[in-house]
Amino acid sequence: MMQQFVARQTMRLAVGVLGAVLLAAAVAALAEPQAGNFPGFLIAFGNRLTDFLQLRFGSSVISDAPVLKVLAERLPPTLLLVVMGSAVALLVGVPMGLVLSLGSFRRISAPLVQVITATPVFCAGLALAYAAAHLLNWPVSVNAPVGDAIPPNQMLQITALPVLTVGLAGAAAVQLALRRSTARSSGESFRTGLKRLGLGIFEIEILYVLPEVVAGLLNGAGEIMLALLSAAVVAEWVFHRAGAADLFVKSVALADWTMAGILLFVFAAATFVVAFLGKVLAHAVAPEDRP
Repeated sequence: MMQQFVARQTMRLAVGVLGAVLLAAAVAALAEPQAGNFPGFLIAFGNRLTDFLQLRFGSSVISDAPVLKVLAERLPPTLLLVVMGSAVALLVGVPMGLVLSLGSFRRISAPLVQVITATPVFCAGLALAYAAAHLLNWPVSVNAPVGDAIPPNQMLQITALPVLTVGLAGAAAVQLALRRSTARSSGESFRTGLKRLGLGIFEIEILYVLPEVVAGLLNGAGEIMLALLSAAVVAEWVFHRAGAADLFVKSVALADWTMAGILLFVFAAATFVVAFLGKVLAHAVAPEDRP
């Protein structure tokens, strides 16, 4: 039943978010002076957890501004980068995943795909920056101070590089999810029975196989979101964009543990929510208990 499935997934979401809160409190506790030993860390952890549950988040060590104010300034650019990157991921990853799932291409392309997907994201970002600077003569912001205003006539070029970096990382996760789902559906034995019932190949693929493939993609939404967020950290660092992902790296480097803990919670919660929505939609498209 759909209601039971949603209830189970809601419970898993609640447990995941609670775990993210505990992790954020544990990271933020590192900022307390008494956290140098285990008993002191437990006291600091309890204090931070109590503060978080009462919506008291403190101030950032880096800017001395309230954590929520900094988050409100730096989170929207990162979310926009992830949204734009997800569009690129779907545009590139869906056709790539479908093509690479074909039997004639699967064996030939498998080693190449493994090499490409194993390439670190920052290498892809630097390669895009090099190609843009030397082949397209685009302005590349890898040497610009963080937060510099972008001239209006250069907005497209400078924005495109981090979006492509995030999008290509997401595309790798998209095509992997599609290849998994198409591999499962291609091995299903229901095709023979459906053909005996008089259904044509087109009807079988549209009515039965396509929902399974879409459901497989939706089931991988959490992994795709994680890939996008991880790539956003790299893209904002490489291309010097002032966002929440770049702030997370700087918070860890400068021991601003309160800010780092809150950002870690936001990223983890966003991943859990996307995974929850993906699984619910996947079950609606192709119920696990359908005949």
